[in-house]
Amino acid sequence: MDAARSPRRIDYLLRKADYVNWHRQQSNRQILRSQQGFSEVESSRPKACRGCVNYHGISYGYSRERRTPLICGFHPFGWEGSDCPDWESLKG
Repeated sequence: MDAARSPRRIDYLLRKADYVNWHRQQSNRQILRSQQGFSEVESSRPKACRGCVNYHGISYGYSRERRTPLICGFHPFGWEGSDCPDWESLKG
């Protein structure tokens, strides 16, 4: 039974180490941005979607040329105006 658990444990430890490395890189980038004066990084969210619980923002597709972002379930390509009628607060 220990042999069956060992590969899972190794996989878990490798994923954990990858996450720690990724997090360290993100922290270093944030430090460099703040030192260079880039503390206010522009958000990639559309202005009408900022702070909305319905925001999804993941791109789907098999190739880079054909990828399409899904902004939210109500408005797949985003809301054009400034006030979305389906906007809900993140802190509900």
